[in-house]
Formats: sequence, structure tokens, C-alpha cells
Amino acid sequence: QVQLVESGGGLVQAGGSLRLSCAASGGTFSNYVMGWFRQAPGKEREFVAAISRSGGITDSADSVKGRFTISRDDAKNTVYLQMNSLKPEDTAVYYCAADFVGRYSRSNAYDLHRYDVWGQGTQVTVSS
Repeated sequence: QVQLVESGGGLVQAGGSLRLSCAASGGTFSNYVMGWFRQAPGKEREFVAAISRSGGITDSADSVKGRFTISRDDAKNTVYLQMNSLKPEDTAVYYCAADFVGRYSRSNAYDLHRYDVWGQGTQVTVSS
């Protein structure tokens, strides 16, 4: 059974950086499309970034483009989200997710309902 555990969240001032990690266990990590989503209080969960099985294709939401970078290390069964130039509006619980249907498509990557397993989330708070 696949499990995902996020880490790396915390409190940071606006303009600062954080790197989130998501460690997978119980499955074949290299077969999964991986995504990051976030949910702010009172708002719906929204897409942040996704990465294909090979790592050769990535997508990110317009709101984070140029500031956030998704990457993966299959040797460590881990996906990362490097977040730079953080803004107060980035404050949210960040979740990683795995899509077992490995063929990457942009429309699927954005759709949270396509993902099969989710982590418990990690809180990111950006102060102004």
C-alpha cells in the first residue's frame, strides 16, 4: 500500500524560501506521476505543480510559475517542491499526491480527482 509523507513546511517571511519533500513508500515510485496541491482556509484544494514519471515534463500553476519548482529523485522515492519568493497568499496546507496511471497529460495532472493516494499535508505560513 502506497503511503506519502510530506515534510518541510513552516513559517517564513514574505520573500523567503522553503523546500517541501514528499517521501513515498510501499510501491514503485518511478511509475507514478506526482503532484503538489494546496488548500487555504475556506478555499478549495488547488493544483500547484506536477511532474511526469521520467521527470522530463513538469507543469505549474500560473500563480507559482517562475517561483516554485517541482523535481523528483527516484533513488530516494521523493518528490520536492522548491518554493522561492514566497508571498502571504501562498499560505496553505500543501499536499503531495500520486497518480498510478503513469502516462502524463497536462489536463490530468491539474485534476485532483485523477490522483490515487494523498499525503497528510504540511502547513506553510508566509508572514507579511
